Amino acid sequence: MSKTVKGIIMRDYKSRIAGAGEEFPDAMLISIRGLKAVDNTRVRGMLSKKKIKVVVVQNALARKIFENTGLSHLSELLTGSSALAFGGESVIEVAREIVGLVKKFPGIELKGAVLDGTLFTGKAGCEELSKFPTKDEAIANIVTLVVSPGRKLLGQIKGPGSNVAGLIKAIETKLEKGEATAAVA
Repeated sequence: MSKTVKGIIMRDYKSRIAGAGEEFPDAMLISIRGLKAVDNTRVRGMLSKKKIKVVVVQNALARKIFENTGLSHLSELLTGSSALAFGGESVIEVAREIVGLVKKFPGIELKGAVLDGTLFTGKAGCEELSKFPTKDEAIANIVTLVVSPGRKLLGQIKGPGSNVAGLIKAIETKLEKGEATAAVA
């Protein structure tokens, strides 16, 4: 293959990957070679609905465009048939979707993923990544942790006040009915 053709292919890879919103977002490396054509189309359609893209890459050219980027860790996993999966809200969402699809389509091979410069290798690594909380889930967990002590304090303050209010309401009800209330010593 000539340098010109390689350059065109590399620019195509860069433009497809850059279309995800970042120059080189975090991504997952899979192999879809074990899928039949119909299943491949179904998988891509399902992922497309979640705004996840799958780009089949030529290993040598992918290594070159991954150099000095966050995806450089994936270079060591570029063997055999490789496809880069990226997009969605984060690579965690991508991992969740693809790990879920592996159960239905066992022809998908999980090679690895990169999240913030950390490499998750093989099926075990991808499954581990899929269990991580997304950014929104992590923020919700932090907010819950921050608000929880205040909620407990409010309950402690409100509890005795509710008891006093209940006693006053009981005395008021008795007085309205004309019953006598006991004197407190």
